[in-house]
Amino acid sequence: MLARPDAYRCIECGLPYRAPGFHHYHGMLEEGPAYWTDRGILCSPQCSLSHHNKRRAEGTLPQEPASDPFEVPTVFRR
Repeated sequence: MLARPDAYRCIECGLPYRAPGFHHYHGMLEEGPAYWTDRGILCSPQCSLSHHNKRRAEGTLPQEPASDPFEVPTVFRR
């Protein structure tokens, strides 16, 4: 079977979503990433803090929590 490229990577360091060391919610890949922002996913507390500090320095901190990037809408329109 061919390895498929990972569409999701940490926006700070580029670590692929399924790579060892990537922090998942409750430690389970199926639960999605443990950290995310409105700009993408983050692999660890260190990358999360680094991203937060960069955004604070830029003056671009979000004013509300970002929605879960892996959440599937419950209502589908046709």
